[in-house]
Amino acid sequence: MWCIPKVLFITIALVLELALSSCADLAYYQQAMVGQWELWRVRRPVVKVLADPTTSPKLRRQLKVAQALRDFASAELGLPDNDTYRGYADLQRPWVVKNVFAAPELSLEPHQWCFLVVGCLSYRGYFDADTAHRLAKELRAAGDDVYVANITAYSTLGWFDDPLLNTFIDWPAGRLAELLFHELAHQRLYITDDTAFNEAFATAVGQLGAKHWLEKHGTARERAEYAVDLHRRKQFLQLTAEARKELADLYVSSQNEPEKREGKRHILTELRKHYQELKQNWQGYDGYDSWFAQDLNNAKLAGISTYHRQVPAFLALFEREGQDFAAFYQAAAAIGRLAPIEREARLQALSKPLREFTREAIN
Repeated sequence: MWCIPKVLFITIALVLELALSSCADLAYYQQAMVGQWELWRVRRPVVKVLADPTTSPKLRRQLKVAQALRDFASAELGLPDNDTYRGYADLQRPWVVKNVFAAPELSLEPHQWCFLVVGCLSYRGYFDADTAHRLAKELRAAGDDVYVANITAYSTLGWFDDPLLNTFIDWPAGRLAELLFHELAHQRLYITDDTAFNEAFATAVGQLGAKHWLEKHGTARERAEYAVDLHRRKQFLQLTAEARKELADLYVSSQNEPEKREGKRHILTELRKHYQELKQNWQGYDGYDSWFAQDLNNAKLAGISTYHRQVPAFLALFEREGQDFAAFYQAAAAIGRLAPIEREARLQALSKPLREFTREAIN
């Protein structure tokens, strides 16, 4: 699962920026506003969907779970109390936006795109699939590694009331809880120009909150399913982290470019091989097959690092603050106010003990 990752649209800011943008930027923001408007157009209050006799029993059941999760988020986790996730929208497709990630052929440093309000992000998001793939084609032609990701949810940081979407409403309770808490966490704390911090913080809140929900309200089966899912993800992340480390060492080595290209090919081939071995321990679970099927490259691996590298730091911070969500948020915000270099150092210091423990547990 990717939590994921998100396009952040604030209409007033977009209008201001349109007047200052190039033609290319104009086209980008126009598609963003059209896509956001379409989402609003089809959104319906959850209470009306529940009252509609044509609503399927499955959707009705999932919406009730989502509303319970929404109440829990504010009452128990200290997340914003607003109308986010009090509406529902069926987009008639399995994704809400497509995010384009890019990195140089021989580097794991992702390209950045900068926006007026939210700062610089390591991806560019599109409601329009054709436009996303055109950008991907241009980046590939320029020699970059590119990954186009199907994104199931995003956050407007509380500026608008984001609805529940058909793209994720059918997920199991633990996964659904994690997603909703993740997105609401972006409203609780967001640091401009630091995608890694924001996504790791939200991922940690999502996972911690989901466990808390399942402990209080979940069934034994739901808790077991979520534990298995989380364990698979940890193993997957460890596998990709090892490949990233090998690639990073290769790219800074003294080898020439042809040798680095061959080394890269070998590392990625081995990564696919190790994944097949890992699947045997999962009794054939194939949930990551599509991820490995295409665009296995620097852009995809860098994207994973951006979203998950600092998660152990926030999990450790939660423990340090006595598993108290309010204290945890205050401590995270304090780290967020530090200068970028000091912020990174503080998170690295927090994550090291837990990262070592996690690696031993996975192995």
